[in-house]
Amino acid sequence: MIQKPSFLITIDTEGDDLWSRPQTATTKNASYLARFQELCEKYGFKPTYLTNYEMANSQSFQELGKDIIKRKAGEIGMHLHAWDMPPEFALTNDDSRFHPYLIEYPEPVMREKIKVMTDRLEEVFGVKMLSHRAGRWAFDERYARLLIEFGYIVDCSVTPYLSWAEQTGDPSKKGGADYTSFPDTSYFVDTVDISRSGDSSLLEIPVTISSPFTKIRSLLSDSFIADSFFAKKVVNHLKPTFGLRPNGKNLKAMLSCIRRSANSGRDYVEFMLHSSELMPGGSPKFRTESSIENLYIDMEALFGRSALHFEGCTLSEYRDRFVDNKGRKSCEE
Repeated sequence: MIQKPSFLITIDTEGDDLWSRPQTATTKNASYLARFQELCEKYGFKPTYLTNYEMANSQSFQELGKDIIKRKAGEIGMHLHAWDMPPEFALTNDDSRFHPYLIEYPEPVMREKIKVMTDRLEEVFGVKMLSHRAGRWAFDERYARLLIEFGYIVDCSVTPYLSWAEQTGDPSKKGGADYTSFPDTSYFVDTVDISRSGDSSLLEIPVTISSPFTKIRSLLSDSFIADSFFAKKVVNHLKPTFGLRPNGKNLKAMLSCIRRSANSGRDYVEFMLHSSELMPGGSPKFRTESSIENLYIDMEALFGRSALHFEGCTLSEYRDRFVDNKGRKSCEE
């Protein structure tokens, strides 16, 4: 039987509407996740819930996560928001406002926060944590080495073609990670330079980003862009975007991404969403019950089309497939 490419679902499982920068995170959205899990299972998909500290301590999410693990219907991984979890370490004068990146902390603090987060998740769910996504997409070589130290084998923090450098954490530092030159397919990271393939045990699975015109953009000179209003509009229109991240208006674009990916022979696509986006009022884009219903209409259409070309697996299951396929190709050569 021919193996279909993988449809990966990654959910940043975190507190309610963190975009509003609350002083204390709440976790009401945990009670809305069962509906999403049912939708995934309807199409044979297996979400990976990348879970942060407040959600790891949510009784509602604990119950759901344990059931998912018991039925092998998904995976629990780690998602770390450095600013509101132990050990306390004030990096700015108001961390709940600035949301500093983990990579902006001293390395000993980074290590301790990863340890606390990993220990808590493993204590609650009774399984080894294998998969990870960095909070606010901020990843670097130190972070990669620390993940390996704590036994993680998969990361999905890279957003190829996209830079977060203009998104500040600690305002005295340089901003977020720049992934504009990173690969857009999975690779084992080089811990000296995570933008290139190496021989570590950590598999990077970059998020699916739609950027069909990246090469065209690179051909436009800075002076031409600066001098031409039309060129600016073209460049902005061609800016890379998340290929499979629903926003209430992009179903057609997501279906096109699935079609292109299936036709190109890619071995995976990666869907992403925040858990709070599944709750009315839990995010800026989905404020009302009707917006949530429309989101589910879009996801139903997307998952139905995707199931024709892809099959579901978790991040760590995809890694197993990747290693098996790599070994098979080596044998054939």
